[in-house]
Amino acid sequence: MATYDDVARLVAELPETAEGTRYRGRAWFVAGKAFVWERPFSKADVTRFGEDPVPDGPILAVSVDDLGEKEALLAEARPGFFTIPHFDGYPAVLVQLDVVSPAHLAEAVEDAWFAKAPTGLAGRRRPV
Repeated sequence: MATYDDVARLVAELPETAEGTRYRGRAWFVAGKAFVWERPFSKADVTRFGEDPVPDGPILAVSVDDLGEKEALLAEARPGFFTIPHFDGYPAVLVQLDVVSPAHLAEAVEDAWFAKAPTGLAGRRRPV
């Protein structure tokens, strides 16, 4: 089971990142742009689940390049990756840290960094 501290360790391996807060939760930034952040559910989010079970445990929001990448990632049906209506039309997915594999989490964090890093900075780092 991954934790936010595991996310912080993954982020620390990426160039020019910083930890801060966003909406009262931990967030990680590159060039002043959040690329991953804690995303607890609001009461409205929980209500929208209706009769469906609400994912439990820590939830991480992860930026993606664009809506096409978001759709492709969700179509893979990787365990732990999902979205909610609040994120409709927004290039990010949610990750249930209790469920996601360590490899998929590491990949998602690095891809999010690439999605938000300035071109010059991203160009100096090759994807793993």
